[in-house]
Amino acid sequence: MTDAARRILLAILLLGVAGIIAELLLLGHDEDFYQWIPIALAIATMLMSPVVVMRPAAGSIRLFQGLMVLMIASGAVGIYLHYGATTEFQLEMDPTLSGFALFKKAILAKAPPALAPGAMTQLGLIGLAYTFRHPALGAGRTT
Repeated sequence: MTDAARRILLAILLLGVAGIIAELLLLGHDEDFYQWIPIALAIATMLMSPVVVMRPAAGSIRLFQGLMVLMIASGAVGIYLHYGATTEFQLEMDPTLSGFALFKKAILAKAPPALAPGAMTQLGLIGLAYTFRHPALGAGRTT
């Protein structure tokens, strides 16, 4: 991967993470410990990014990769939690819902948006792409 492509991926990651932080804080996604997890991971990404740019060592790249895996996991867990909350709400509104009708209502609901946490997963994947065959990891060396 070229240095330019790597920089572009990191820029996309940082723009996305900044947007996630702003959105979650503006939406009041800070009511309990679990709601702070994606915010904390996003802030950690913002803090860790300059480290992997200015001091790209194997350890910092591996730590960054671990952080990206946590971002991916938080997106998956977030979808699960949002979907659960949405289906619970939909069942309170209409206890007769079930099966595909319930699924459709839950997925299309606006509060909480069931698929919104998927953005964390996408950002984590972009971060992992940034580290793909990173020179600090010695990838591609022929010794």
